[in-house]
Amino acid sequence: MPTFSYSAFKADGSPVSGVLEADNMQIARQELKKSGLYPRELSEVRRSAEGKVKSFFSKGVALPELSLMTRRLSTLLGSSVPVYEAIATLYEQEAPGELREVLGRVRSRLAEGANLARALAEDSAVFSESYVSMVAAGEASGALDSILDKLADFLEEQEAVRSRILTSLAYPALMVVVGTAVMLFLLAFVIPKIIVIFEQNKATLPLITILLIKASTLLRKGWWLLAAAGIGIVYAYRRLIKREDLRLRRDILLLRMPLLGPLLSKLILSRFAKILGLLLASGVPVIKAMEITGEVVVNRHYRKVLQGVREELAEGGSLSTSLRSCGLFPPMLVHMVAVGEKGGTLEEMLTKAGSAFEKEFVASVTRFMSLLEPLMVLAMGVVVGTVVVAVLLPIFQLNQLVR
Repeated sequence: MPTFSYSAFKADGSPVSGVLEADNMQIARQELKKSGLYPRELSEVRRSAEGKVKSFFSKGVALPELSLMTRRLSTLLGSSVPVYEAIATLYEQEAPGELREVLGRVRSRLAEGANLARALAEDSAVFSESYVSMVAAGEASGALDSILDKLADFLEEQEAVRSRILTSLAYPALMVVVGTAVMLFLLAFVIPKIIVIFEQNKATLPLITILLIKASTLLRKGWWLLAAAGIGIVYAYRRLIKREDLRLRRDILLLRMPLLGPLLSKLILSRFAKILGLLLASGVPVIKAMEITGEVVVNRHYRKVLQGVREELAEGGSLSTSLRSCGLFPPMLVHMVAVGEKGGTLEEMLTKAGSAFEKEFVASVTRFMSLLEPLMVLAMGVVVGTVVVAVLLPIFQLNQLVR
């Protein structure tokens, strides 16, 4: 929908300016008049190349910002503040940035008569389909503040897991960067100076030294070829990965990898159970909740299986039976879903299962990283030791020849 920038006068003659969305210029003028404004200037905001560049490099709305905004909105609505005034208050209090711009657009849509769910859905890059669906269910049930509070809890938990993963990866990533930098320095600057000594003596070099010299020569003289090959591989991967069948094969391969596969499975199961439980607790129908959850799960293998589960549910099947038959979901989750279906506490059991898988995932990541760190130190020692041996062996041979 086009966006129009306007400057107008209020009924008392005071100037006002802003932006609004409308299908065309005429409707935009009508909307301003309905709001009691007399337009002085009205023009369509066109997306310039500079705007595209800004959008490309924009960081977007971070998860902590979104969770904090959701918590504040829940508090305001719980205090009987109308939705429009709550969004307007958040907009005025927010510091300049991407979230403030989003809140400004949401406020404009609310002023035009849209409900909160519809106003949020227009910014799909910030508010996911699950977020919008829970807001819509909260508006329909009259419990929007409590649902937003649960949603804020969920977003904070997701951010906590993400922070733990990034913290665990910080040291290994630093080791990889430092180790790579040391090896490049040795191959590009140190080894070439030593090669000159070997060439002058014309001695027979060990195989390990010959391989090291060839690697150094390739890096110094063929760096552009290596860079071009790397760029070509990345470009080809991005082109090929757009095909849905290749994405499916990649996701299946990731799940079958020895160490990474179980970690990904636990993370996917945790996200599936928590989002589905939260949607059901918010009053979203089970078929719609399964559809949204299937889209949120990024792994296409799980997404394909969940599509089949949703079709079985539409035909009258039970969720536990469908999950058991597909073979991707562990017995514990299936059992908890079955208990929840029988006792009428499905959303509660799903939430507990999601928390259990999340704890298992965090514990597995912690164990994996504690094992990875000494292995990386050992690997760096082996690489550096190999370079030292490749350099010292010919020197020892030269000393023997001199004697």
